[in-house]
Amino acid sequence: MSATTQATTPPRVVGFGDNVVDRFLDRRILYPGGNSVNFAVYAGQLGAEAAYLGVFGTDEPAAHLRESLTGLGVALDRCQDKPGETGYCDVTVVDGDRVFGDWNEGGITTADPFRLEPADVAYLAGFDLVHSGVYGGVADQLGLLRATPALVFFDFSDEDEFRTAAYLDAVCPAVDLALLSCEHLSLDDTVALAQDVRRRGPALVLATRGMHGSVLVDGRGVLHGTATPVEALDTMGCGDAFSTAFAVHALRSGWRRDRLPAVDDLQEALAVAADFAAKQCLVEGAFGHGKGF
Repeated sequence: MSATTQATTPPRVVGFGDNVVDRFLDRRILYPGGNSVNFAVYAGQLGAEAAYLGVFGTDEPAAHLRESLTGLGVALDRCQDKPGETGYCDVTVVDGDRVFGDWNEGGITTADPFRLEPADVAYLAGFDLVHSGVYGGVADQLGLLRATPALVFFDFSDEDEFRTAAYLDAVCPAVDLALLSCEHLSLDDTVALAQDVRRRGPALVLATRGMHGSVLVDGRGVLHGTATPVEALDTMGCGDAFSTAFAVHALRSGWRRDRLPAVDDLQEALAVAADFAAKQCLVEGAFGHGKGF
C-alpha cells in the first residue's frame, strides 16, 4: 500500500441481496454464488470481516449455500428462510468463458425478497460497507441506509434496463460506489456513462471492461486500470472479485462518506483488484465448493 494508506482494523462488510447456485451442465456440478454472496466470500478472503444478509430457500441448494458460507467464515446472523426454490442459472464453459442458459429468475430471493425492519437497519449500520445489486430485489430499500455511516456499493450489471434514467435516478442517490460492467462499450462510451452515473449521486463509479482494463471516476478525474493477463479456467465471479478487492482496498485507505481515498490509493486499488480477479479466473465456479446434481 502507498504511504497515504491508513492502517486500520479489518473492514466490516456485508453482502445484502442475492444468493444463487450456478449449475454447470458440462460437469453436472452446482456451485454457490450470487453477486452479494460472492462479495462476502471474496472480502473474507481479503481479510475483511464479512457477512451476508438475504433470503434462503428451503431446498437442498439452499442448505449447500448456507453450509458453504458458514464454512468460509461468512456470518449469516440475520438471514431468513422462506419456502421456495433457490435461484439457479445453467452454465457451460467454452474456451474458459461462461455461456448462460436456463434460469429461474432468482428464485425465492427475487420472488419474496428481504424487507428491512428497524433492527435490520441497525444491524447493517454496524458495517463499514453494504454491497447489493440489481438481482437482489432490495434496491428500493437502500435509501434507509443513507442516515447511517455505512457506505453502499451497488452493482448495476450490464443490462440496458438498469441503465435507464428512471432506474439510475431511483437508485443512485443511495449509492456511494457504483459498479458498471462495460466490456461491450468503447472506452469513450464507458467514461461518458460513468460520468453520467456519478452526476446522479455516487462519489465513486467503477467500470470494468474485461481484458481492456477498468475506469474509475471520482470527481477529481478519470483513472485507468490495466487487466492482469491470465489463461482463464473459468471467468465466473471474476468481475465480483475485481470490485470486491477494489472496495476493500479503498476502505483500508480510509474511505468514508466524507472522505475519498487519495488518488494514488485508488490507482493502487485498481491494480490490486486486477491481480485478485486474475487469480479468481483459475477457480472453478465463483469460489469452488461444488456439489453434484
